[in-house]
Amino acid sequence: MISLRFYRIYDIGREIDLDQLERELARSYFTARASFLRVNPKSIMMENPPLVLKMHEVSVEREGITFNLHVIARLYDIGAISLCFLFEDHDAPSSALEDTALLFARHEGISSLFTIYLKNLGEILGPHITNLSIESDFFEDYTIYITDRIDKSIDPAVLLSGERTHFSPQMREEIVRNSLSYTTDDVAILSYDSALLCNPETPTDLIDLIEFANVQVLELRYYDRLLTRQMAKMYDDMEQADRMPRFRRMRQYHAIMSQLMESYAEISEITEKVNNLIKVTEDVYYARVYATVLKVMRSSQWSESVGRKIEVIHENYSMLSEEVRIQHSNFLEWVVIILIAMECVLGLLRTAH
Repeated sequence: MISLRFYRIYDIGREIDLDQLERELARSYFTARASFLRVNPKSIMMENPPLVLKMHEVSVEREGITFNLHVIARLYDIGAISLCFLFEDHDAPSSALEDTALLFARHEGISSLFTIYLKNLGEILGPHITNLSIESDFFEDYTIYITDRIDKSIDPAVLLSGERTHFSPQMREEIVRNSLSYTTDDVAILSYDSALLCNPETPTDLIDLIEFANVQVLELRYYDRLLTRQMAKMYDDMEQADRMPRFRRMRQYHAIMSQLMESYAEISEITEKVNNLIKVTEDVYYARVYATVLKVMRSSQWSESVGRKIEVIHENYSMLSEEVRIQHSNFLEWVVIILIAMECVLGLLRTAH
């Protein structure tokens, strides 16, 4: 048995009410909630499992061979959408996996399908999600290769790199170094944009964990980019405010502070949800797999980048707040001075009379 799963994950820029969406879509489409099958429910905790939507199948021809692909969409409450094209051949020997994988290396032959199905999905979701907007050119892509046995005829370096070449020992070691096994009959080899899972039983839970890790990284990338744009706007607004007269400047500072605090609260909340999308508590092996996928995809770097930018926004809010406080204090001091001067003038006028 061989199986190939091609993923692209997108963001819609807003959270999704999955319960309401499920009720509305269930009238016309087959929907379900994702769940883990082979582990104790307490071992992997997910507060709001994604909504699964099965779409119509599609056929693709590669080098004269026709491949029938199942299409599955998953919708996450944090605003992520996962599209997966799935090919399975239960009769194919595991040795056929490598040749099949190379036909679709780097999503060759199916990239246009993602665009088509993303548009179809947008048409399905549009009536149910207000102001739905999906950036088709901003995504996280990943491929999972699956076979039911460890087969030495499969070269993991070729499979995961998507090319046949004479790899140096160092390069080969780098490609396959993130390998994990639970028994002597299975192995999971994880890389930056693909994974090879060899397991006598279909490793459904591992497949889901890898997808969830990709969703987490995509969301961190999305908010890192959003924060970069907001910081650039913040500096432009502050520079513009500095050129204004004092009283207009103070009003502009208050407007900027309001925007900063709103962004700070909103993004802090959503990134907290992203970082806690899923918790693997008791199952040591699954926890290692999930942590390894996040590590090879450099999740911590994106998370740190988001954290630093949130801190910068908070620091600028504090700086503006202090500036407004100082300006307000100066204004009050001038008011006091003017009142004292007026009192003195009035006193002198009374004395003169």
